[in-house]
Amino acid sequence: MPYQAELYFQAYQADDLARKPVVFIHGAGGDHLSWPSQLRRLTGYRVYAPDLPGHGKSKGHGLQRIESYGEAVVSWIHKLELPKLFLAGHSMGGAITLWIAVHYPELVQGLVLISTGARLPVNLSLIEDLANPQGFPAAIENISSWSFSENAEPSLVENVLKKMSKIRPSVLVGDFRACDLVDLTEELGNVHVPTTILVGDEDKMTPVRFSEELRDGINGARMRICKRTGHMLPLEEPMETAAEIKRFIEGVLGS
Repeated sequence: MPYQAELYFQAYQADDLARKPVVFIHGAGGDHLSWPSQLRRLTGYRVYAPDLPGHGKSKGHGLQRIESYGEAVVSWIHKLELPKLFLAGHSMGGAITLWIAVHYPELVQGLVLISTGARLPVNLSLIEDLANPQGFPAAIENISSWSFSENAEPSLVENVLKKMSKIRPSVLVGDFRACDLVDLTEELGNVHVPTTILVGDEDKMTPVRFSEELRDGINGARMRICKRTGHMLPLEEPMETAAEIKRFIEGVLGS
């Protein structure tokens, strides 16, 4: 797998320049594998899924500001010389993609915001537990349990917990601090690209009201509430998520 701008990424159909590019940005503590294969290999498009700085196989350290992650992704996009693209982000990745759409609108043709918000407040006791070696195991167990609906496969929840336990605590702490600090509420009116918002009706991490705030603040945005799913919507319902994203992109390209 290649690197650009010190970011490791997976690419699908990257040599077919006739295909429209779609970029997926993962959430806190994740990497490109946080997106299931149905999304990383979205049929009909060339797809890119990078690991954010300090995550997965990317170089450097994790960051503590959404705008810092946004600048890193923008540098990576410029290095790849990608044309105007569709940008999808989950949770913290959604805040990053939203920030890019506000500050670099020339890069974005359409925006997909999944299980996210213009603000992502985090309980400070959770951040303290993540930063404490004694509190870290319980903290990530709580995060894992809060991230899924009651209908999620236990093996899926267990796999996410195992993966999270291998993350450098400093990276996860930085991610949650970045989430807690972000507030793009006043900038939603500056998003001028087609936007679709997806959220699970059982999302405990970013409840539906955060998606409603996005929908109401972004002109022309549409929102879809997915039934019986939680915060990890792409993992719980990969086929439905892929279908919604394809429907959105095709609608934008056909308009």
